[in-house]
Amino acid sequence: MNATQSSATDANRVPRCAERILQDAFAEHQRELMGTLYCMVGNVEDAHDALQETFLKCWKHQGQVHEIKNVRAWIFRIAVNTARDVRQTAWRRKRKSMPSEDMMVATTQASPDAHSEQTEQLGQLRTALRSLREEEQVVFLLRQNGDMTYDEIASAIGVPTGTVKTRMRLAITKLREVLAEA
Repeated sequence: MNATQSSATDANRVPRCAERILQDAFAEHQRELMGTLYCMVGNVEDAHDALQETFLKCWKHQGQVHEIKNVRAWIFRIAVNTARDVRQTAWRRKRKSMPSEDMMVATTQASPDAHSEQTEQLGQLRTALRSLREEEQVVFLLRQNGDMTYDEIASAIGVPTGTVKTRMRLAITKLREVLAEA
């Protein structure tokens, strides 16, 4: 094999490797992504749409995957931005949620009482998350589900690290208050 064939083969390997990294990351974090998107957009249909749109956006930029230090954080940042876009579109068309949203809770517990209690707790948490201001919600979800550091979040949303920490503190305080009332 000559040098030209070798460099062509290497060029073909790089995209396949990036494809694999993206596929593995989406497979590993799909549930967390879906939960994050659901919390932000408010219904299953829009969350599914946002998840697909997120994947497409990541796929279009797969050439950047090798330059990214934290692929999970990168995907979650794209997901949060996509959710914002979907939410704005959904608000304009005033889409109503379907009753099947409660069916998306997955559990390994055998007891119907435990499943019911877990479903109720998840519902309370989702309601509490929706009560946050958008800025607080984004910081909370990127920190908790995106596993991003405060510095990474600050860089991603373009605000100082101190502002990110303040928003996180406010989000946690509000969530505690709402969940304590429930």
